[in-house]
Amino acid sequence: MPAACAAVVGPDCVRALLSAGRHTYGSFAPEVLPTHLFDLASVTKVMATTTLCAILYEKGRLDLDQPAQEILPDCDADKRVTARSILMHASGYPAHVHLYKRPIDREEVIRAVCKMNLEYEPLSQSVYSDMGFILLGAILERLEDRPLNELFRHHLRDPLGLHETMFCPGPSARDRIVPTESDEVWRGRLVHGEVHDENASVMGGVAPHAGLFGTVLDCSRFAQMWLSEGDLDGRRILNPEMIRLFRSRANVVADSSWALGWDTVSQGVSTAGQYFSGTSYGSLGFTGTSIWIDPEKEIAVVLLTNRVHPTRENWQIKSLRPAFHDAVMAGLGFAS
Repeated sequence: MPAACAAVVGPDCVRALLSAGRHTYGSFAPEVLPTHLFDLASVTKVMATTTLCAILYEKGRLDLDQPAQEILPDCDADKRVTARSILMHASGYPAHVHLYKRPIDREEVIRAVCKMNLEYEPLSQSVYSDMGFILLGAILERLEDRPLNELFRHHLRDPLGLHETMFCPGPSARDRIVPTESDEVWRGRLVHGEVHDENASVMGGVAPHAGLFGTVLDCSRFAQMWLSEGDLDGRRILNPEMIRLFRSRANVVADSSWALGWDTVSQGVSTAGQYFSGTSYGSLGFTGTSIWIDPEKEIAVVLLTNRVHPTRENWQIKSLRPAFHDAVMAGLGFAS
């Protein structure tokens, strides 16, 4: 992967910041800086959708256990399909469906998910699902009568000062955006300045499962808010009880590592490496992005790469993530 930015974050500050490489493997490609934007991919699920759920739940505007069919009139889902079961990735929805392979727009994607057959009994197992999160985004938009990007801006981007985190960055930001894949299959071009995820693309770039672009600095501020139990720079975004609820393993489905929206440290090999505490929680993105937060050691680690450049078939990120996290924790004296 040609480009990487990383940060080590404490409750009150960024303790270390790293940028390495160039945007692409080209000799004259721009060098990566901490102010450059990465396609965050599924980290969108926590930076936008999950945190919006926590905020709206705290405000009493979202009932985590209300059936989706009661909120979305076109939804045929089982009554056990709720915001909570979706956040736990236990709603019954399949992991991924290539909806983009037929002519389709945002509303048609949502309608397709509303009518989609479940793959398993809700709450019987755990399957990481983009489809469930697409439905969850539709729930939030219906409850608030506002599009997802406006909800993100109002509740998170502006209050947290995440001014370099956005859906659909404009042409003026292009030079600071790290490219992703040379997509020869669907787009027939280098994906640069537009969302890599194909289903998010046909949704117009604003999707609850993928679509955010952001810098390592903004991701660090977001992680710091969660690490500080909902507070950032003296501004309360969430109450500590909400933070603890959403970051704690749900323990509803046997052997599932999922909390609400966040994953937790799995037994055996974890992308967090060996030294993160058992109460740690994190999120990964397909493009090579991740956030891991350790509330016991009061450390968060942000790692942003464009590992899908030039092709998604590069899977070295699987070994890089735990090795990088182990090196960080060892450097901080936590290698025990």
